Amino acid sequence: MLKYWDILQSRLINSLLAERDQWVLWLPVALAFGIAFYFSLMVEPPLYLGAVGLIISGMVAWIFRSSRSFLWLIAISLFAFSLGFSAGEWRTGYVMAPVLKKELRPARMDGRIVNIESRGKGVRVTLDRLRISTLGPHETPQKVRVRLAGNQPELGLGDWISGRFGLSPPTPPVAPGAFDFQRRAFFQGIGGVGFSFGAVTVTQEARSDGWPGLFSKVINLRHDIAVRVAGYFSDRGRGKTGAVVAALMTGERGGIPPEAMDSFRKSGLAHLLAISGLHIGLIAGIIFFAVRAGLAMSGSAALKYPIKKWAALAALAGAFGYALIAGATVPTIRAFLMVGLVLVAVLFDRRGLSMRLVGFAASAILLVQPEALLGASFQLSFAAVIALIAAYEALSRWRQGRVRKGSFATSSWHKGALYLGGVALTTLIAGTATAPFAAFHFNQFPHYGMIANLIAVPVTALWVMPWAVVAFALLPLGLEGLALIPMGWGVDLVLMVADKVAHWPGAVSLLPAMPGWALVFLAFGGLWLCLWRGRWRIFGLGGMIFGIASLGFIQFPDILIDHRGRLMAVQNDTGGMAVSSRRAGRFTSNIWLRRAALEKASAWPGPKPAKALESGAVNLSCDDLGCLYTAQGKVVALVTDIAALEEDCAVAVAVITTIAVRGRCQGPDLVIDWFDLWRNGSHAIWVSNQGIRVQSVNGQRGKRPWVPLRKGNNVTKGGM
Repeated sequence: MLKYWDILQSRLINSLLAERDQWVLWLPVALAFGIAFYFSLMVEPPLYLGAVGLIISGMVAWIFRSSRSFLWLIAISLFAFSLGFSAGEWRTGYVMAPVLKKELRPARMDGRIVNIESRGKGVRVTLDRLRISTLGPHETPQKVRVRLAGNQPELGLGDWISGRFGLSPPTPPVAPGAFDFQRRAFFQGIGGVGFSFGAVTVTQEARSDGWPGLFSKVINLRHDIAVRVAGYFSDRGRGKTGAVVAALMTGERGGIPPEAMDSFRKSGLAHLLAISGLHIGLIAGIIFFAVRAGLAMSGSAALKYPIKKWAALAALAGAFGYALIAGATVPTIRAFLMVGLVLVAVLFDRRGLSMRLVGFAASAILLVQPEALLGASFQLSFAAVIALIAAYEALSRWRQGRVRKGSFATSSWHKGALYLGGVALTTLIAGTATAPFAAFHFNQFPHYGMIANLIAVPVTALWVMPWAVVAFALLPLGLEGLALIPMGWGVDLVLMVADKVAHWPGAVSLLPAMPGWALVFLAFGGLWLCLWRGRWRIFGLGGMIFGIASLGFIQFPDILIDHRGRLMAVQNDTGGMAVSSRRAGRFTSNIWLRRAALEKASAWPGPKPAKALESGAVNLSCDDLGCLYTAQGKVVALVTDIAALEEDCAVAVAVITTIAVRGRCQGPDLVIDWFDLWRNGSHAIWVSNQGIRVQSVNGQRGKRPWVPLRKGNNVTKGGM
């Protein structure tokens, strides 16, 4: 046995040494693992912990720097891990700000606009430098995000506004393991959300001097372009087309109708609406080739000057401007960093696109915004790029071998076929790489994405985006309509493809919520497959298979109750989910259904005979005072009226109630009342032969700065 172990160890060492050039690619991975470990903790670690790890690992790496031994490699990895951990700690301390503790309705508030987003019939603004009538300075959030509906004055970034608002704390996760809105709001500096009562008043217009004024002008320009473009199409009865055109030009997707967004998701075309590598690359490429072609027409300039580098500078400026107009989101920043470095490489006659470039972009984003690691945007964009570069590097080596043998055709029809084949291959690679992350965040997988992309991507690349560049150029002249008309034709075709494909039978598979550890195995297995070059990279498939296999062991909760006690859901006897009131919590119930891989909820039953409940014919019986739910021979009472408390406490093994019990229910093994919901948020309950297991939102999140601290807050919620 020891002999085989020694052989395996020797082969592992030889494989690592053979791929010494690839070691550097794993430093961003170690950085990401340090960040992930920080966010997985149940309590906030002391600030010095990350610094201690940096010092110790740095000293070990320095001592063994000349030997380049495995101890040195481990020390460097631990240094990157500690750096990621420290980045999470420092970022949390930097953004920490007060958060609303309760609802305020109504409240007089003054603030300065720092962001404006179009949202259907209204706008959503983010305000800072707040003054709230009912709060002191130490209780006032740093920022709030509010929706302004109805007739409002003309607003611009930097304007000071005043009005009456309804405010509330950011919404907690709707179920254990669901998306954490409070954590995202915390890192955005947003301590409250709400809406306005009536029109607001502009008390002071924005300053126009200095860097703040310049930044305000850029953001206002983005909003003005979006409104102008959308309005151009709305005046012609093509509001949906205008909303998509505005999204492609400015990144503002709030005006796109929900049914259109749903079609884009189900057809696998949602990536076309997220300003990322495709859009930044197309803008830079169009400007690069247009400028270079224009300069090449002048024979003297082409002979005397480095027109390729001039074109690269113009493309770099255009890509930077487009990234600013598009809102500088995580995918946009990542795309600009990569495209920018490619263009800088052109200036210095270097090779630009490589896996190391991806690692640099990822490290830059993670060090500045470590919380981006947990978002779908970061995960999807980098998964696609890493997989594409790894695949095309392998394909490039194969193609070079074919060219040397003289067996690679170059006819025009063959080039056209290669382009379509490239689109299909790119869609297949990117779709496969992003599928686990899409399943984790959105619980669905589109089956016909390749077919939709074969049509939509060439239309977007060869028709829509070139006209977008022309439209940007014509905007100052007021002639953008000359470009928007043909651009709209292309967008109409893309919308038609998205709608048709989304409504094909079996277009989408719904997937149950995946545990976080399964995504870690999938991500690590994919990285192992893409970052190494030797044959041992195939072992990455093992981690991916293990992660996928987790879908077969997911057990959805038998009972869910929201943090306010206003909404309940139970698994019924047909495998579906019955929700107590969709109208009272449509947003929450939709997420519950999506995480259970269900399209719609079953009806919440009314009163039923007690004999039917006892015989097992039904598993949920309700009256005006509450419900009785049976599973695995156990009765769980869902009490909504205090009049039913005494009777249900006598017959049920668990009682879940929306009222304050305060020790008045002694019989059941488990009691969850209003105070538990208030302290720990939404609860999930599993009923089995072994007993009843319960998990709460705050019990899963622990005591972290973004988790509201309430008296008696439990870190864990017990089970039986």
